[in-house]
Amino acid sequence: MSATTATAPAAPGKLGDALEPVEIQAYLADLDTWLRVRRDELHELDAAALAADRGGELAGDMALALALWKAITDRHQLVFATWDGGRVLRQERERIGALIWGRLDGASELPGGLAVSLPEACRLCDALTGQLRTRLALAPDADADAARIRALRAQLERIRDQVGLEPAPARDAAVQRLAGLMARLDAIAVKAERGGDVGGLLDPFEVEATTYERDLIVGNARRRDARDQVLSARELRADLEAREAALAKLAQTCVSTVDPAPRYAVPDVSALGPVPVTPEEIGGYLTRLDRVSQALELAQHKYADALAEHTQLLDLLEAWVAKARAAGVADLPDLVASERQAREVLARRPAPMAVARQLVTTYQTWLAKEIS
Repeated sequence: MSATTATAPAAPGKLGDALEPVEIQAYLADLDTWLRVRRDELHELDAAALAADRGGELAGDMALALALWKAITDRHQLVFATWDGGRVLRQERERIGALIWGRLDGASELPGGLAVSLPEACRLCDALTGQLRTRLALAPDADADAARIRALRAQLERIRDQVGLEPAPARDAAVQRLAGLMARLDAIAVKAERGGDVGGLLDPFEVEATTYERDLIVGNARRRDARDQVLSARELRADLEAREAALAKLAQTCVSTVDPAPRYAVPDVSALGPVPVTPEEIGGYLTRLDRVSQALELAQHKYADALAEHTQLLDLLEAWVAKARAAGVADLPDLVASERQAREVLARRPAPMAVARQLVTTYQTWLAKEIS
């Protein structure tokens, strides 16, 4: 099994910021790489758990890690749509900040129905994945224990950041526990430098550090989730407004790219009215916000799937043309004409998808005939 792992990139800015374009571009690129590496890593871990007959034992953590990955992927898609290749003014940059630092969808999948921001979800996914690797004895062991010690030092720095978020009554205890972990790791590092065998010390240390990091992240999310319901409704409404604008742009791109395109209405968040401040009204308002969130998510997936099919047809045509070139038949008149027709139809705006599918299939048929 591959030992490839990844650490989520640091998110720029904070809630309410109009992020700088260069920061947005770099974060989107780094997050896309992290998502692809993490997807492969989770698939490998799932396969390893099943092969070791430990699927049931690790099912909870695996399901949570996958749910986090899916929620992060969906949010990355909305941020990417709002980014629109860098064509962003201050309003769009503020929306991107809200999408990054606002609450993610899929809160019902998290412990206790928690709602976490994109950076928190990434850190929690990192912690869960590290714990799964350790429990399956698949943590990267490099040529020496030095690599594991470096990774643990980085993890303790992340824990230090989380300790700073602890409430005052609990902070002293958290600081003491962190200090204890740092002292233990220093002792392990000294022993390793002397040439001692520290494998038996690192294994339980990794489990404890990962568990503690996860507990801190979840605890911080729970404290935030326990805030006043009115504040929660205001945060969710702001997030929905940002998603509404991103989805409108995604829908516009889809309608102009493919025909037929899905025809899902983009919910109007403003139609819900202002956030109420009375206990009698806030519960129903939160329910309506949740319904709007579900409608936005459904529409997003439909439009994204339609655009993905257009991209897949282009990729499939490119693959067949590459095969034709490799076989030395790409310049035959029938194949040239078929390729030209398929490309012309796929380049139309909007592209008639039924015809595009047929023309790509026609090219494949001609190719099969010529190389048979």
